[in-house]
Amino acid sequence: MPLRYRGMRHPVAQLRDEMERLLTGFLGQPAAGLWSAEGRGQPAVNLWEQADALTAELEVPGVNSGHIDISVAGGELSIRIERPDLLQEGATYHRRERPVGSFTRTLRLPFEVDGNNVQAELNNGVLTITLPKAEEAKPRKIKVAAASQATQ
Repeated sequence: MPLRYRGMRHPVAQLRDEMERLLTGFLGQPAAGLWSAEGRGQPAVNLWEQADALTAELEVPGVNSGHIDISVAGGELSIRIERPDLLQEGATYHRRERPVGSFTRTLRLPFEVDGNNVQAELNNGVLTITLPKAEEAKPRKIKVAAASQATQ
């Protein structure tokens, strides 16, 4: 018979909340999202491999292409984003959860990429970076030669 938690939170969620509360008091950091990159103002990154390329995808709402700097060097992808602080004049904020300022994410790439052909596109607040594999990183088909049999 499956155990159900009605009217109360799952014990693992309660433990996580207590750990965040404990670390917040000790480290002086905000509790909300303490463990995630998003909680530190950095968007989460999805990174996946296809046959010829590696693709990275980040959600960056409110950022335009002029505030993004991308570089590839030494087997790492660096993404620097500047989020402008758009304070509304004369407004009293009751909550400000959207992070502002600059941050850099550096991702170690699993293989060599062709840095000269990296492409980036910003569409509806989603940054997609396509990193083509370097020729030496692409799989190659190896021809197997048949061994000649010596007569005995």
